[in-house]
Amino acid sequence: MKFQIDHKSHLPLHIQVESLLRNLAGEEDYQNGKLFPAETDLANMLGIARNTVRQAFNKLVLEGVLIRKKGMGTRVVEKNVITNLDNWSYTNEMMQKGIETKNYLTKITEVTADADKAEVLGVPRGTKIIKMEKLKGTKKKPIVYFVSYFHPRIGLTVNSDFNTPLYKLLEEKHSIFASKSKEEIRAINADKTLAEFLKIEIGDPILYRKRRVFDPGERIIEYNLGFYRADSFTYTIDIERGK
Repeated sequence: MKFQIDHKSHLPLHIQVESLLRNLAGEEDYQNGKLFPAETDLANMLGIARNTVRQAFNKLVLEGVLIRKKGMGTRVVEKNVITNLDNWSYTNEMMQKGIETKNYLTKITEVTADADKAEVLGVPRGTKIIKMEKLKGTKKKPIVYFVSYFHPRIGLTVNSDFNTPLYKLLEEKHSIFASKSKEEIRAINADKTLAEFLKIEIGDPILYRKRRVFDPGERIIEYNLGFYRADSFTYTIDIERGK
C-alpha cells in the first residue's frame, strides 16, 4: 500500500492518517501480525509532524484496533474467540464459527493419582489413571492447553483412539454418556511451562477453567483443566432473571 496523504485536502491531517492506518489494519499481512511502520518513519514518509501521526495511532489504540508494546512495535489486535460456557467441544465449536483449528500436541500417558486427583475422581491415592494433554489453537498460534484425567471405570487406555472427538469416543467405544459438567473459572498468571506451551510471556494472564464431567448417574467421568490465552479467548454467559 502506498503511504500518501493529500496536503491540499480540507480533511485534517490526523484524520487522513487515521484512515490510512485503518486501511493498513485491514490488509492481510497486517492481520497476520506484520508490524506497523514506526511513528517516526511514517511521519517522514508523509512529510508531517510525528505528533500528528501519534494522534492517529492513539485513536486506534483506544478503539482496540491496534496494540502497542514498548520495544515490540504496533500490531493489529487479533479478535478474541468468544464462546459460551455451555460448549463442551472446543474443536466442534470452532468449526461452527468457521475458524480453522490446529492440534499442536496430543499426549496420552498413564499416571498415578495424587491426593487432588484421587479426591476429585473418588479413587484411592496411587490408582493408575489415564492422563490426556492437548494443545489446540488456530493456524497462527496455540490458544488453549487442556489436561484431562479419566476415571478408570470408563475403560480408556493409552492405546485408545484419542484422535476421535473425546465424547464421541466415550459413547461409541465405551457406552459412556456425558450429561453434566460443573465448572470453575478464574484468572491466573502463566508459569514457565504454560508460557512455553501458549507462546506467551511468564506472568501473562490466563483463563483457568476447571471442569468435572459426569454421566447421567452423577458418576464422574473426567477431570479437565483448561488454560486459555486471555488475549485470545472470551467467555460469555446468558443469565435470565428469575420470575
